[in-house]
Amino acid sequence: MTEPLWGEDDRPRLGAFGPVKVRVPAKINLHLGVGPVRADGYHELATVYHAISIHDELSARAADSLVLTMDGEGAGELALDDTNLVIRAAKALAEATARPAHARLHLRKQIPLAGGLAGGSADAAAALVACDALWGTGLGREELAHIAASLGSDVPFLVLGGTALGSGRGETVTPILASGHQWHWVVAVADGGLSTPAVYQRLDEMREAGEAPDPIGAPDEILVALRQRDPAVLAKALQNDMAPAALSLRPALRDVLAAGDAAGALAGLVSGSGPTCVFLARDASHAGTVAAALNASGTCRDARVAHGPVAGARPV
Repeated sequence: MTEPLWGEDDRPRLGAFGPVKVRVPAKINLHLGVGPVRADGYHELATVYHAISIHDELSARAADSLVLTMDGEGAGELALDDTNLVIRAAKALAEATARPAHARLHLRKQIPLAGGLAGGSADAAAALVACDALWGTGLGREELAHIAASLGSDVPFLVLGGTALGSGRGETVTPILASGHQWHWVVAVADGGLSTPAVYQRLDEMREAGEAPDPIGAPDEILVALRQRDPAVLAKALQNDMAPAALSLRPALRDVLAAGDAAGALAGLVSGSGPTCVFLARDASHAGTVAAALNASGTCRDARVAHGPVAGARPV
């Protein structure tokens, strides 16, 4: 069996401590290389995932059916039925472990919807970890990540967290040996979301018309920069093939990127498929200064400071 998610001393004990609570981070892509469309309809990706300290929290308690409630970001907008990745994740784990999918789940959401931060995938990862604990199935990280791959490309990474290479359609995750260095970010949250499939479609259209640069390919430069532990070096290596398409669909994001640059950020880029933009700072103090300037600029709904890498979905 693979390494468990917790040791014997900190495994949740339902009788003593009540519901299982799991925190799960948002992710950003330090490098997102998008290749051509594959035969299965997905794009071939070469990415570097990075988990940051903006979290959702999912609680799970025993029940005689499967129910999901929520509050926070997206409350009233996000469907809570079988189309929700939380419900799908719980059912996938139940099927894999041959048990009823019975749990009362409550999601407290801070990660924006459709923001390029993998909020839905994060919640699916949280559901896998929470239900694994609630039901006592005892699966390890790799086993949960295998189930996660059936749910979405980003879900396996959010079970694991940290910083990692992603390949295939993103579901094949290889952790990058941590240097112990902490990176500081400012996350500029936009009003409204962007559909990831729509951004991919726009990227394909732009490439066919010769309106987008060639794919950036392998993440060699970013891997070297991470090892150097210098924010100025990392700033020069950040890249995202999806950015031209996101900017085409949401031109106002150019103003956000310009405001971050004017505020002194070392670098700014669209996060994943957008519309969230992220900015690299020298340290925590510098991140606070950049966030304050972005909030004052009026170009985004909210600018939040964050750091990474952080752990993936874990009980708290």
